[in-house]
Amino acid sequence: MRDAAGIHGVLDFLRQAERLKTTMRSAYTSAGRTESVAEHTWRLCLMAMMLAPEFPDVDLGKLLKICIVHDLGEAIGGDIPAPEQARRRAHGNLEGKAADERRDLETLVASLPDERRAEVLALWDEYEAASTPEARLAKALDKLETILQHTQGLNPPDFDYRFNLGYARQHTEGPPIIAMIRRILDEETERKARERG
Repeated sequence: MRDAAGIHGVLDFLRQAERLKTTMRSAYTSAGRTESVAEHTWRLCLMAMMLAPEFPDVDLGKLLKICIVHDLGEAIGGDIPAPEQARRRAHGNLEGKAADERRDLETLVASLPDERRAEVLALWDEYEAASTPEARLAKALDKLETILQHTQGLNPPDFDYRFNLGYARQHTEGPPIIAMIRRILDEETERKARERG
């Protein structure tokens, strides 16, 4: 990739990926403003770094790469909150977020040199399929980071805390440290829900 065309392709990709800084999620920060996808990804990576020593068989470098690319497609199509995804599935829209996000990711990485493009797509596919220990851990941490933000954020009055009590349970039931974090976050979620009445 030492040629100018390859560098231009990488720079174009990075310019397009910058959209994640302004692509908003349904979570709110502790200051009460909506959180960007880039902010979520940053704390997910920080979370992975902090918990990696609990998983000696997991390759931290690969885990961080998966965390970095897992929401890249949202730079084009935006974030679809989990409650909206559930509503769409209930109304027969089975195509789902994953297929749309994969197509958007293919568009986003089109300018990359072949090897870089293939790496990003493979990491995203690995995450989506939860096919390796790194991908399963990234998926669990992704869900836990979302719940953590929901317990920490200054949410609007109609925020549905109880949705999180069932959210992504299949990804956060184990290993033991993940289950422990989930239990703690569920207790905080339940407390927030009771405070709201």
